[in-house]
Formats: sequence, structure tokens, C-alpha cells
Amino acid sequence: MQQEKERAMANEMIAKLTSACWDKCITGTPGSKFSSGESSCLSNCAQRYLDMSMMIVKRFQSMQ
Repeated sequence: MQQEKERAMANEMIAKLTSACWDKCITGTPGSKFSSGESSCLSNCAQRYLDMSMMIVKRFQSMQ
């Protein structure tokens, strides 16, 4: 049961990350490859999103 809950939370986080970073970094119609600027933006956005998510999780854990 706990594994399923964790898997659902991970899937939700990935969906939010994908949506947020796509909206921020892909400004035009995507081609067959991302431009170097788009790739860099997506990578940085994903890293910041994951860092913030971990910070939030740690904060909630410390409050318990």
C-alpha cells in the first residue's frame, strides 16, 4: 500500500515537473530536437524543481 502511494506521488511530481518546465522552456513549436537553450533550460528547471521538492519534504519531516 505504501509503495503504491509513493509511486503515485512520484508520478504526480514528474507530471508537474514536466508541465512546469515545458511551459517555461519551450516557447515555440518543438522540432525533432531541442535547441541547446531549450535543453539547458529544461535541465536547470528540472534540477531546481527537484531541489525544491526535496527541501519541502525535509521541512515537513522535521515538523513531525
